[in-house]
Amino acid sequence: MKLTTYFTVPEVEAAALADATVVVMDVVRATTTIIEALANGARVIYPTASTEEAVRLASSLGRDDTLLCGERKGRKIEGFDLGNSPREYTAEVVEGKKLVLSTTNGTAALGAGQEGRRVLPCAFTNLRAVAREVGDDEHVVVICAGQENSFSLDDALCAGHLLRRLLEGRGGDTELNDASRAARALAAEHEPTRELLSMAAGGAAIIEIGLGDDLDLCSDVDRHDIVAHMKDQAITRTGG
Repeated sequence: MKLTTYFTVPEVEAAALADATVVVMDVVRATTTIIEALANGARVIYPTASTEEAVRLASSLGRDDTLLCGERKGRKIEGFDLGNSPREYTAEVVEGKKLVLSTTNGTAALGAGQEGRRVLPCAFTNLRAVAREVGDDEHVVVICAGQENSFSLDDALCAGHLLRRLLEGRGGDTELNDASRAARALAAEHEPTRELLSMAAGGAAIIEIGLGDDLDLCSDVDRHDIVAHMKDQAITRTGG
């Protein structure tokens, strides 16, 4: 197995993704929100890079069963139905709905990974399910969304814990890049907790705007036993 990790989106080499399974992480908060929404019955999630694109797409899909979702600087975009707090995405709100989602970091990371053979959003909340799903793949690329094109502690820690699970019981048949080794070493020293996520720039930012309770859910490891995949810029629950 070959494991390649990118700590930021600008590092991603699109040409290297063609034959790889791509796992995308934005723990605080986009991929956590995506998994929460799908676990609670959302039909499909369309990630978009810009608010303008999100508005156009939501209008074309029909607003009767489509929710317009997203944030800038952590806060819900004015005029949107939902922000990027996973606690908002309850079954009562999202079940049976199509979601159009635009966020500062996460949706850009998903876009960067779209050339992969398959693309899976991952958070701490579905870590076990993703590790099981990709455990037999020859090449896994992990893309960390980061914080505004910079390294983020929360995503690197999630990457490391995924890699640790993938490497359990394996012999010498693995190839890791330096970022994968660093992420694995980080995970060997730290477990995901609310306290640790609050130390990361993204965690500190949402605490500052009064959304710190999101970190309880973001650090809830293996909360959901589901896998999601993105195809043609649409994310759905695998097998759902």
